[in-house]
Order: sequence, then C-alpha cells, then structure tokens
Amino acid sequence: MPSFDVVSDFDSHEARNAVDQANREVTTRFDFKGTGSKYELEEPVISLTTQSDFQLKQMIDILHQKLSKRGVDIACLEEQEPEFSGNEARQKIILRRGIDTDRARKLVKQIKSAKLKVQAAIQGDKLRVSGKKRDDLQTVIGLLKETDIGLPLQYENFRD
Repeated sequence: MPSFDVVSDFDSHEARNAVDQANREVTTRFDFKGTGSKYELEEPVISLTTQSDFQLKQMIDILHQKLSKRGVDIACLEEQEPEFSGNEARQKIILRRGIDTDRARKLVKQIKSAKLKVQAAIQGDKLRVSGKKRDDLQTVIGLLKETDIGLPLQYENFRD
C-alpha cells in the first residue's frame, strides 16, 4: 500500500553556517562596532545579544536573510520575548523541529474531512499517510501544501 511521511525539519548544518555568517556580518558592520553584538547557537536555540532593541531587530533581519539564503525555512523559527537589562538586550530564537501533537491532530482532522480514502497516523513527531491509490496521496500533499499551520512541511519516504 503506497504511503509517505509528513515531517517538519531543517538542515542543522546549514543553520549553523547561517549563524556563523550572521556573526561575521555583525562584527564587520559599522553600526554594530563596539556594541558586543553576537549570535550564539546551542542546538535548538539561537541567542542574540546586543545593546538596544533597534539593533536586536536588525540582528533578527540579518539572521532571517542568512537562513533563507542557506535554504532554511524561517517558518521553523519561534521568537521569544526580548529581555532588557541595563544596557543589554537579549532574545532567544528557537529552531523548531518535528510536528507537535496538537498540530498533527489538526492535520489528521483536515485529511479526514477531505473525504479521501487514505489513513493518517501520528508517529512520534511525524505523520504517516497511506492509501490504496497514489493519486489520493498526491491530492493529500496538495491539500497540505495549501494549509498554513505555522510550520514548514516536507514530504518524504514516498513508497508505492
């Protein structure tokens, strides 16, 4: 029986390269000279440190540019609230990987409401869709591409 998996993932090596490039740009830009601005990547979290709220927003824009140039979808980013203390501003950005249970349930519900002859099963942080006809599975992929759940979705492991 044909099946495929719906996952939400990103290339962590490319994300690390994008953070390194953003660090290099911040250290060479004139408007960031002497501010001590930097990015730090501890696997699921990117920490931004600078002096002001305005510079923090600029750093986020730089990070978005570098990530998108590297092929990392910025929809997988979850920005936390900025923290201000004295003359320092900090913000954490979480790199989300996998489909959480609530979103997976919404996807299953949407697939079932389409009245196609397919089955959708939640398997950990991914979703397995199987059916008798390949055309039905391709219809499900089209349906999911139109859906906006706040995560980038990839379709892999397509088997006949």
